[in-house]
Amino acid sequence: MNNVIYPNAVIRRGRVHAWAIMATILMASVFPVDLFPNAPHEIQGADGQYSGKQGQVLLVQVRTDGRATDVTGRFLGRTIPFFTAPAGRPNMVIGLLGIDMQDKPGMHELMVEVRERNTARRLSYSVLVLKEKYPVQHLTLPSEQVDLDDENLVRVKTEQERVKAVLQNVSRERLWDGPFVEPVQGETAGAFGRTRVINGQARSPHNGEDISAPLGTTVVAMNDGIAQLTVDHFFSGKGVFVDHGLGLYSMYFHLSEVLVQDGEMVKQGQAIGKVGATGRATGPHLHLGVRINGARVNPYSLVNLSLDGARQVSR
Repeated sequence: MNNVIYPNAVIRRGRVHAWAIMATILMASVFPVDLFPNAPHEIQGADGQYSGKQGQVLLVQVRTDGRATDVTGRFLGRTIPFFTAPAGRPNMVIGLLGIDMQDKPGMHELMVEVRERNTARRLSYSVLVLKEKYPVQHLTLPSEQVDLDDENLVRVKTEQERVKAVLQNVSRERLWDGPFVEPVQGETAGAFGRTRVINGQARSPHNGEDISAPLGTTVVAMNDGIAQLTVDHFFSGKGVFVDHGLGLYSMYFHLSEVLVQDGEMVKQGQAIGKVGATGRATGPHLHLGVRINGARVNPYSLVNLSLDGARQVSR
């Protein structure tokens, strides 16, 4: 084999090219560039945009090819289950996205995974969370009405743990059907999200709506579901937790009487209790709460949501 002698200029040029390539790779790792502009991208919000205020419920619709076996979303660490749209829209799935009352305002991503047999694809939606203005109430009360003794503190923590365990249970079957209704007729206090500052110390925000009604007024279920838990708690008094399926719960507190049992199936409009003032309550009213996959939402956002398109059967 003949020995080839390369000129020094060629060697130097080769070294310069090598250093240029290394520099390009290094710069690309620090400042990413689009080397393949025609390749498919996962761009946030590429598949659609939604917006809503803190505490609002959004109806999310995703088109499929009709072969989807499972559709699940993820939003701010929470799982969003989807269900097949009623007959007539075979290529559509629907999900209820709850914006928690304290979700950070700004643009966030809803990532949706669509599984079709042995394949999966991801869709990306942008969700703009708008700040809601909540009321603030300042109160000065005797310490004995504010601070719990050791016995009641243990009781409250035990009750909170039990409720937390129930609300973490997400049934895979949708039990509700069509629009949700008000459980009782009365004057709303506009209390959702309200922060009470008691003796200069801010308390947890009010995560439900208060509805004034006469003592003994019938309280009905907002929609079909299961009376998953009935309670008599220190703060909320006598109450009912109704599981509507797919992580959606409605809660009815301060009842004078509970008319259902744990595990009982309930229908929309069925009497489940009566208005009272049990627990920590200053007068007869219903505290109505709604949780959607862990998000604390304004119950009236759900009541006012147009869900006729999600109805399965005729009532």
